[in-house]
Amino acid sequence: MEPMNKLAAWAVHAYTASGALMGLAGVLAVVAGDVRQAFIWMFVATLVDGTDGILSRLVNVKTHTPNFDGARLDDIVDYLTFVFLPAFLIVMAGLVPREIAYAVAGAMLMSSAYGFAAGDAKEVDADAAFFTGFPSYWNIVALYLAVLHLSPWINAAIVIGLALMVFVRIGYVYPTRTPTLKSLTLGLMAIWAVMLLAMIALLPAPPRWLVLASLAFPIYYTVLSLVLHSRR
Repeated sequence: MEPMNKLAAWAVHAYTASGALMGLAGVLAVVAGDVRQAFIWMFVATLVDGTDGILSRLVNVKTHTPNFDGARLDDIVDYLTFVFLPAFLIVMAGLVPREIAYAVAGAMLMSSAYGFAAGDAKEVDADAAFFTGFPSYWNIVALYLAVLHLSPWINAAIVIGLALMVFVRIGYVYPTRTPTLKSLTLGLMAIWAVMLLAMIALLPAPPRWLVLASLAFPIYYTVLSLVLHSRR
C-alpha cells in the first residue's frame, strides 16, 4: 500500500509541476502573436493551481514525500504562470507604453518576488486564510487590460498601483481555505471562471456587458477581503 501512496503523492507533485509547461506554452504563444492561446494556457494553469492543493491534502503528500517541498514547487510554478508570463504578455502585446514597458514589467516581477518570499505571505486565523498584500493575480490583471481597451498609460498606472499594493499588508481571502461564506465565494468564483473563459474565447473584443458583469466577482472578493481583514 505504501508504494501506491508514494506514487499518488509524486503524481500530485507532477500535476503541480505541469503548470511550468503551461507557462512555457504561454510564452511561445505570445511570441507567435497568439494572445488568446496564451490566456488559455494561463486559465488552464490557474485550474491546476486551484485543484492541486485539494489533491495534495487528499493523498497526504507531506507524509508520503517528506523530503520534497510541494509548497515551494507551487510557488515556483505560480511565479512563472501568474507573474512572469503575464508580464511578458503585457510588454509584447503593447498593453503599456513601449517607453516604460520594461519598468512596468519590472515592477510586476520585483514586487511579486517580494510578495512570494515574504514571511507573512500567507496567514491563517479562525475566520479566514489570507494572502498578505496584493496576491499577484497578474494573469487576471493582464486579461482585463486586454479586454477593457484602456489607454496604455492608464494600464501602466493600474499595474504600478497594484505592484505597490503588494507592499501594503492587507489580507486578501484565500478562497478555498476560508470558511466564512466559502460556498458563496466558490459558487461565484465558478460563475466568474466561466465568464473569463468566454471573454478569452471572444478576444480581442468580447461584449462590453460581459466584461463589466464579470467585474462583480472581483468587487465582491475585494469587499469580503477588506471586511475579514478588518476583523483580524
